[in-house]
Amino acid sequence: MKKFVTLTLAVIMVLAMSIAMADSDYTIRIYSNSNSSERTTWLINAAKEAGFNISIDDNAVISGDTAAIQAANENKDGDIIFGLNETRWSQLVNGQYENLKVLDWTPSWADEVGEYAYPGKAYGLVIQNVLMLYRNDELGTNGEALHFAHWSDIVNCGYKWYRQGKVGGTTNSNINSAILYSFTDPSSPAGGISIDGWKTLWKYCSEGNFTGDKYGLDPLNRGDVQVSTFYSSSLYGNIDAAQGTFDNPLRGTLTPENWALVDIDDGTYYIAEYLGVLDREGRSAEETETVKAFAEWFGSAETQIAWSDEFDSYPCNQAAAAELFDETPAIYTLKNCSLTEVEGAGMTYAEYVGTHSAEWTNIMTNLGFYWADNSAAPAEPDWDNLDWAELTQKKQ
Repeated sequence: MKKFVTLTLAVIMVLAMSIAMADSDYTIRIYSNSNSSERTTWLINAAKEAGFNISIDDNAVISGDTAAIQAANENKDGDIIFGLNETRWSQLVNGQYENLKVLDWTPSWADEVGEYAYPGKAYGLVIQNVLMLYRNDELGTNGEALHFAHWSDIVNCGYKWYRQGKVGGTTNSNINSAILYSFTDPSSPAGGISIDGWKTLWKYCSEGNFTGDKYGLDPLNRGDVQVSTFYSSSLYGNIDAAQGTFDNPLRGTLTPENWALVDIDDGTYYIAEYLGVLDREGRSAEETETVKAFAEWFGSAETQIAWSDEFDSYPCNQAAAAELFDETPAIYTLKNCSLTEVEGAGMTYAEYVGTHSAEWTNIMTNLGFYWADNSAAPAEPDWDNLDWAELTQKKQ
């Protein structure tokens, strides 16, 4: 059960007074994919109240983790990166981006985020995962409980399901990662995924329902589909907001009334969004201390309580989580397949995704996955006669 928590910006400002700032006039340049207009507005105002000037683009300018990190790498003007996921952060910390280096930094709350840390480099803010939900009322399964061994079993579930309408986007990528999880094959030339995996993902797309919605909760609220996908952050808030908006919406949040999570043996694909300080060329030592002070403030339990309470998310900071919830919500107790070991690869699945994600994007783009208009759907590929060496490369 979620506790009643109210932290005003004034309280956050008072909490921040103990953080020493060397140069309060310095404008901290931030890159993030956790940048809805509501989040960026909130953060700009809260930071200002705490004595920081920040610059951050909302998702009308930068949308998704790929766009965020590419913009930071190209512009070379960043002080802070937050958001992304383990896949991107492992690449970033390991120096795979030419113009991006993560500064050595250990905040006072480092031991409060548990396993969600790249020690001395980056620390967790928010835990996210992707969810598969279904209606169990008369607009859904009429009381039938859904149990799958793998996420990919959705293609044989016997019900209508929502699927996304484009390749890109953080949530879309995580859904693809969940579906492809049971098809890993380090020896496969098709991006480390068996051909059956790509056939299954094609079926998910070709037989799924794209309703024109950005995410899968609204078609489930309308009853257009019985099974759908969504991201954990904001789920409960969106269900609450659906009341009065739809004729027969999902009801109940922590205690669902007409919906449930699909019981999936593999669990689901988790990510944690992290916070790190970039080593920006030309920044003075005094300005660097200001950037570190902002990171210290933003990741603190007090600020994360306010952030998580405002945006219905679950903090990595255990002290913040304890203040927000009497018990861990069910959507965060699911098995985490992203940290399981991939047989024959010597890495976790999250690391495996990071290694192959560019190839997967190229395969889906080159083959024409995720068309928005079903009447213009491309022909299914001739799976036995594909040049995977070419398909895994970006189209010129």
